[in-house]
Amino acid sequence: MKAVMLAAGVGSRLALDETEPSPKVLLRFGGKSLLEHHLEIFQQHGIDELVIGVGYKNQDIEQEIIDLGAGDFVRTIINKDYLEGSIVTLWTLRDELRCGTQVILLDADILYDNRILERLIKSQHQNSMLLDRNFEPGDEPVKICVRDNEIVEFRKWLSTSFDFFGESVGMFKLSHDMACQIIEQTRLYLDQGRRNEAYEETIRDVILTSPRGLFAYEDITGLPWIEIDFHADVMQAKLDILPRILNEKNQLRGLSELA
Repeated sequence: MKAVMLAAGVGSRLALDETEPSPKVLLRFGGKSLLEHHLEIFQQHGIDELVIGVGYKNQDIEQEIIDLGAGDFVRTIINKDYLEGSIVTLWTLRDELRCGTQVILLDADILYDNRILERLIKSQHQNSMLLDRNFEPGDEPVKICVRDNEIVEFRKWLSTSFDFFGESVGMFKLSHDMACQIIEQTRLYLDQGRRNEAYEETIRDVILTSPRGLFAYEDITGLPWIEIDFHADVMQAKLDILPRILNEKNQLRGLSELA
């Protein structure tokens, strides 16, 4: 299975004063770049290739790939228009998503427990996303709204009735047909000049116009993860999320050894 990652953006909300921030995928947690954390989890769960959409400081990302000795596993595709919306990066990756097989699409800026990816891969649904009910509502999180066990909204702003909602982890499992529909919707957006949209908007459109049950969710509430957008997120990742990930990993290893 292939993973396709969006990592072209500047991450300007992490900038301090006039300094240029590092690409978020190169932020370091526990002595490892976020990219290295991704690669370790991918290889645990049978991902055989990673394709990254890059733009901002792409040479730095490519150097990290070389330093990690991951050149046989990782390819990069450059989005020269990375200052526009993430929808443009999604379009740049269109051929990688329309690869004829199932694919994992994900954001680069998440630190997460390996069981989260496992939950997605092992989902019985061909098309699935991840939902966490334990989050602080506000304008920033992308929300998944559920009614009668169906996804009825996928957006930062709530616009319909629902039974419950949770935060999207920013990770999707897509069938070939679903990936093609999303790319076609992306093409329509770009034809309309909507180049500053978030890529999630095209996924939302496809979900809400698809037959009932075609796109599902997996609930990962309780498993540690975080999206890195602000400096507060960096500190939370270092002081809370990573220690929880490592602690739970050690506990699972201990149980496995006892068995």
